[in-house]
Amino acid sequence: MFSTAITRKPGENFAQGITTSHLGAPNYVRMLAQHAAYTQTLQQLGLTVIELEALPAYPDAYFVEDVAVITPEVAVITNPGAAARNGEQQHIESVLAQFRKIDRIQPPGTLDGGDVLMVGQHFFIGISERTNRAGAEQLGSILQRYGNTWAAIPVGAGLHLKSSVNWIGGNTLLIGAAFRDHPALDGFRQIQVDPAEEYACNTLWINGVLLTPAGFPKTREQLETLGLPIIELEISEAQMMDGGLTCMSLRF
Repeated sequence: MFSTAITRKPGENFAQGITTSHLGAPNYVRMLAQHAAYTQTLQQLGLTVIELEALPAYPDAYFVEDVAVITPEVAVITNPGAAARNGEQQHIESVLAQFRKIDRIQPPGTLDGGDVLMVGQHFFIGISERTNRAGAEQLGSILQRYGNTWAAIPVGAGLHLKSSVNWIGGNTLLIGAAFRDHPALDGFRQIQVDPAEEYACNTLWINGVLLTPAGFPKTREQLETLGLPIIELEISEAQMMDGGLTCMSLRF
């Protein structure tokens, strides 16, 4: 169960961030409104939300999940794989040090939090354009010190592992087609989203409630089979910037 979340306000220049999307130009006013609704939803679910100010020097900094991995025992400050984002992590460490002991990913290792999926004491670490093998192995070594296990998974498509694979409670993963029957996911119930709704893989479990992006009815129907409350959130502006529900907060 989560009790706390850290978010960061989007800056006025958020649209200057990194994206591969061809969905059009995002709108700052809509982004603020959608980010506020996201934050309010976390609060309504019982989380204390620490909202940090925007970092104009880092347009992508509101995707705060990428700069740290938080476990019950330790907060690991990452080394983001995109050069334009390397430096954001320096602005999160003092906040996390209030709650956890701190460890760090060191160069040449790179790691984005969006590539790290925690399922109890087991962690899936995506090897992607942002997270390299050295970064994954460093994180794995840290996790093992605290009795956790981990597995590395190559990410062939999508920005991060959690663009395509997310834990949605119990023994269930929501996955994209590329991860169907992946051996590292054996033992889990797998719900595969329709290929036309791949973006909806980025669904977030918060204390027994599922937050899912609005506008994906087939995925909504699949999620309803779990019998959990579901909240749909408009997230169009973050989607235009290759972001989603999981990456806009650090939860612990």
